[in-house]
Amino acid sequence: MVKAVIFDIGETLVTYGKPLNWSKLYRSALEKMANDCNLNFSENDYKNAIQVLTKYNTRINPREQEVSSHTIFGEMIEITNLYKSEIEEFKDSFYSFFRNDAVIFPEVEDTLKELNKKRIVVGTLTDVAYGMDNKYALKDIAPIMKYIQYPYTSNDIGYRKPNAEGLQMIANQLEVDTKKIIFVGDEMKDILCAKNSGAISVLINRSNEKKNFGQDYEISTLVELLDILNTME
Repeated sequence: MVKAVIFDIGETLVTYGKPLNWSKLYRSALEKMANDCNLNFSENDYKNAIQVLTKYNTRINPREQEVSSHTIFGEMIEITNLYKSEIEEFKDSFYSFFRNDAVIFPEVEDTLKELNKKRIVVGTLTDVAYGMDNKYALKDIAPIMKYIQYPYTSNDIGYRKPNAEGLQMIANQLEVDTKKIIFVGDEMKDILCAKNSGAISVLINRSNEKKNFGQDYEISTLVELLDILNTME
């Protein structure tokens, strides 16, 4: 019997209306930051800041170990017209650019509510972008946090998917075998993470695109997850 269902956040529970690779949006986000924080950014400052962001863009340079926002913004401060004392203000502005269109998918709350009724533990395991602190990443699921007992990100684990450490940590805390955990996500790394840990993998595919990542199950809406659980009882 399944004991827990763990969800990715981006494009699984929440849609952001932004491409997965933020490269083309760097300049706009940095311009917003410069305006919000009253910075006099030169073209060279923009170039240097974009160089740092590209370095930590996991769509270009994949990594499994997580890197903190303090490290990333610290590097930008060293080579641009930024002031270390205002690092939190910089982060607030920069991250808000990418989060301003965040919307929880309509079926999410009812699905989580049903999982709670079934006494199935609910958690998240999501990779943050550019070291985004949990206070930003988890704010996007604040309206449904009451249904989530284990809200984790790669900041908490220290590793990014497909590394299995996150799911294994949750299994250890629950004192259950990972085989009794379902992991739901929308990308290949989510499916690989589940497989690497021995968990049941469920791909949420909201498009008409064929995706064969070796998933155990595929759904187009989270409501279908409840049907899968019913067959396992």
